[in-house]
Amino acid sequence: MKLMRLFILVCCITLLNGCSRFGDTRPCQIKGNSFEGLFPLVKDTTSTTKVLMVHGVGRHIPGYSTQLMQGLSTEMALNHISKITKNIDLTDALDPTRKLGNLRISRLTNEDKSHQLLFYELTWSEITATEKEVLSYDNSGEHSFRRATINNVLKKFTNDTFPDQMIYLGDRQEDILLAFSLSLCWMASKQWDDLPVTSNQACTLEELQSAIGGMKKDHYAFISHSLGSRIIIDGLQRIAALLTNKESKIRKQFDNVDEFVQTFQQLRMPIFMLANQLPLLQLGRKLPEVTGQRDAYCRADGPHYNSRILSETDIIAFSDPNDVISYEISYEFMDHYLDSRLCVDTTNINLNVAEVIGAFGIGFANPIEAHNGYHTDERVIALIADGVGNENTSPIVNERCTTLITDDKGIIRE
Repeated sequence: MKLMRLFILVCCITLLNGCSRFGDTRPCQIKGNSFEGLFPLVKDTTSTTKVLMVHGVGRHIPGYSTQLMQGLSTEMALNHISKITKNIDLTDALDPTRKLGNLRISRLTNEDKSHQLLFYELTWSEITATEKEVLSYDNSGEHSFRRATINNVLKKFTNDTFPDQMIYLGDRQEDILLAFSLSLCWMASKQWDDLPVTSNQACTLEELQSAIGGMKKDHYAFISHSLGSRIIIDGLQRIAALLTNKESKIRKQFDNVDEFVQTFQQLRMPIFMLANQLPLLQLGRKLPEVTGQRDAYCRADGPHYNSRILSETDIIAFSDPNDVISYEISYEFMDHYLDSRLCVDTTNINLNVAEVIGAFGIGFANPIEAHNGYHTDERVIALIADGVGNENTSPIVNERCTTLITDDKGIIRE
């Protein structure tokens, strides 16, 4: 018995390379609304598609999403990339010493440049880095040598990731949401040639007022990982609150605020949430101001249609069942815990990004890989780029995923 346990432990430590696998393909099930993906937006030759990546828990450095970006560029045949990558160190116009992270921008095009994607990558982790240093002693050799190998890896992962969720719910949330707002401001107000190559500045009210033309023309989408999903939802709601509150300072200073709000309301923004954590991060929070009234705000004949935040927010929530801190979004959660004015529709994608490996009938999947492995999964790349339930759906999705698509009458069809 001891020998058997030792053998299983060795398999785990080496990621079980020598053990038999449960099947040749990893499960993938899609349930919810069909969606188009990014490529139909990119193919629109009259506009520019702009995508913002927002990371989740843990320390990140600029460039963390390069592998995902390159996977998307390959899938969409965007085989030309800008020679330079533009970097903006975000800061507050009222307090230039306030460091709010980095916004990194790359331009991807096809050969004749008729298809264009601007990929924005927000790195906000420096906002929480100082507070997390209180745990740095625990990663030193003084303490780590006492731990078993796997437990030490998990402890370092926990020390780097879990504090971000608690810090976000505290005093630094405003800084993180401001970083998101500034990123969206740069996206909407500037085209590629207008963006600075390097800069340490805020996107001011002047830039924001010039964003209306871009919002009428361009396409916008978000990709998030773990805590990033909460940041995007909270950030959109924060922007709407600032612009619709008649007593807010920014509204009083904004000359064409009503036109901006009306233009913002016309936007349709898909959000691809990797390792989605919205249900977990709702715990202990107040409910949004408006819930359970989607039809009243999102139907054209609804009594509050002119008070919506966006025309439509398509949430495509990816989760690995072996990731202990990600969740799918149920209809009940969407209706009760997400602001009705966002006009949310959801599609849940449950897929194993970490392989399940078996030894002696016992299954094991690396929980860290289950949380972080989305960026290299070809099914994830294909779904973000090409969607599902349409004529452009990738063969790999059709072959390796089962689908239950909700039609317009709320009936599930396979």
